[in-house]
Amino acid sequence: MYYRRLGSTGLMVSEISFGTIPVLQGSVPVLPDYFNLSEDEAVAVMEHAFGLGCNLYDTAIVPEYGDAESKLGKFAAKIPRDQIIISDKARFFDGNDMYMAVLASCRHLGTCPDLYFVHQADPDHEDEIFSRGGALDALCQLKEEGRIRFTGLASHYYDILLKGAADPRVDVLQGSGNLLERGMLNRIRQEPLFRGKGLLVNKVYAAGILPGFFPTETLIRTVLSYPVSSALIGIGSAAQADHAMAWDTLDAAFPVLSFPQVLSCLEKEFTPIPCDRCQRCRCPYGTEIHTIFRQYNYYFLGKDYWALRKLNLDIARSASMCRSCTALSCLPLCPLGIRIPHEIERVFRLVQTHPLNHFPR
Repeated sequence: MYYRRLGSTGLMVSEISFGTIPVLQGSVPVLPDYFNLSEDEAVAVMEHAFGLGCNLYDTAIVPEYGDAESKLGKFAAKIPRDQIIISDKARFFDGNDMYMAVLASCRHLGTCPDLYFVHQADPDHEDEIFSRGGALDALCQLKEEGRIRFTGLASHYYDILLKGAADPRVDVLQGSGNLLERGMLNRIRQEPLFRGKGLLVNKVYAAGILPGFFPTETLIRTVLSYPVSSALIGIGSAAQADHAMAWDTLDAAFPVLSFPQVLSCLEKEFTPIPCDRCQRCRCPYGTEIHTIFRQYNYYFLGKDYWALRKLNLDIARSASMCRSCTALSCLPLCPLGIRIPHEIERVFRLVQTHPLNHFPR
């Protein structure tokens, strides 16, 4: 295992970190695969990863991640506490709610987390998070009280991560990216503001679908080619830990694929929309173009039912607005030259003609 600096925190973290979603027990919406591990089984998997050199374990507050937070606490009690770094998070944006969430996490863990993130920060809650008395202020207060060591901001939106990178209250950032959805990572690499922050990257496997198309080593190596601190991998078994952690990042046998090469591989299965989710596009009607394109590609990559449900939510309105738009201001913003109206219409046709939408209700 190799280690990297976590921004300006002074911490050294393993290049591969342990995502705890798969060790939880019970039916939870965020679970990509149903492992249903008991407490003993979950602790054993975390111990196995620790033996491979993993020192960063990422979780979220109960009940969002089920009992994963409590299981991580049981694991932390079995080893020297100073040999691991616990990363925790909660989807609360108001300062009071966030403060109480951290206290609850400390109880569940039986210890204080090292990193604590505002989870799933999005544009709808941006002002609340960053404003006086918001979630970030609460985390700073908790840091002063010694209940957490470092503050964090986690988001799937580049603009919010950029705002966090410029905010002195934020120590560590957590974003998403992989060899297909690398646009945000490309922008982070080019922006100097990110260089002083630690950066954890999730969705390396894209909710578990990319290993069906590319070697795990290639997926991990691609993310680690960017200026990130650690790649977060969901681990649910010793075999998965071995697969993700017991390999040499310098092995030239697993090259970093270019984006065109990735598209070329996928074109053997379907015609992907060539969007890397750089998030530069802007729709005057509020359509998240990159999210629609992501769900379309995910549909063909194996998340068919889940992706179709997501697309069903607003695709008819988005397609209608796109047809009536005369400004087409999104087109010059796309560095990949995607014909956005054409692709939106293609997504709409998929949803409209899918048999699932024609079953009697």
